[in-house]
Amino acid sequence: MSAEHFDDGLLDDEAELARADTALRDLAEAGARVRREAEAAKGVEDRLRGAGRPRAVVAVGADARLLRAVLEPWCPVPFVAWPGPGLPGWVGALDLVVVLAPRGGDAETASAVHDAVRRGTTVFLACPGESTLAEAGQGRDTTLIPAQTGDPLALAVVVLQLLHVVELGPEVSAESVALALDEVASRCSPHADLAANPAKDLALVLADALPLIWGGSVLAARAARRVVETLRRASNRPALAADADHLMPVLEGAEPRDLFADPFSDPFAEGGTAALRPALFVLDDGAEQPSIREARGRLLAAAESRGLHVRTLRWNEGPEVARYAALQSLGTYAAVYLAVGLGRYSPST
Repeated sequence: MSAEHFDDGLLDDEAELARADTALRDLAEAGARVRREAEAAKGVEDRLRGAGRPRAVVAVGADARLLRAVLEPWCPVPFVAWPGPGLPGWVGALDLVVVLAPRGGDAETASAVHDAVRRGTTVFLACPGESTLAEAGQGRDTTLIPAQTGDPLALAVVVLQLLHVVELGPEVSAESVALALDEVASRCSPHADLAANPAKDLALVLADALPLIWGGSVLAARAARRVVETLRRASNRPALAADADHLMPVLEGAEPRDLFADPFSDPFAEGGTAALRPALFVLDDGAEQPSIREARGRLLAAAESRGLHVRTLRWNEGPEVARYAALQSLGTYAAVYLAVGLGRYSPST
């Protein structure tokens, strides 16, 4: 099998799907991981009630940018997602440092925790309770949020719930996120055949496309970036997530579709990705602000003028964080099925 040949028959092949079982099972259990993290944090929530408001919030570690996307429109104090190492020089005892390290963190995360403890800041430390990071963060101003699953999204959802408790962010329901992830898992199950499975259907479109992925809202744009990361790993092909102004030149620079081209020719006949055409994928989480409608209209018009394929991934059910999680999960399922169709899970021959 050629490395770039896509075989849609593999998407319903039990033996081939079994080879991707680890990835598919991980997606199917995402909702359960959110519930497990939420259950473990119940005692923490009670201890935080009535806590005072900090001067500023600094988030460090896995999915710190997700916290920023959710909190920036709501947080009553300045909020920074800090890449590390260490902390900004101005952070001190009046501030709150939120550390997300679902698997125990790395050297940069450890340096941020060390700085926070040394400066006497309030710390919300979300990491495994038995980790060296938890030991390093011990102090009277540190609240440990014991991570259970190693899942960055599940832990971020729980931290968002806790930040709502201390009146620094909007209400976030872990159960609504878990239900959304369960619903995606049901619709995209490997046991659902190609005709009824939105992720398998999406993999068919991705098979002969160079994906350009756009999300209009802040959270949809964040989901687009995460999906692109997964697609790149799954296919070893280029994929781009960007705002409308950056995607427009790519769309407008695409060659118009040849009306006389053979629609049944092999898109991989030329080898590599040279035969692949850009395709626009819109992540729609229900946000309908005028600026989003205007940008979406420009992108759709540009794609249609070049005869490019357009596909909308829509999830309008539930609160905004649940919609984000569902769109990210749907795109990740599609990436796994794309890898299946490309033979990435097949034994080397």
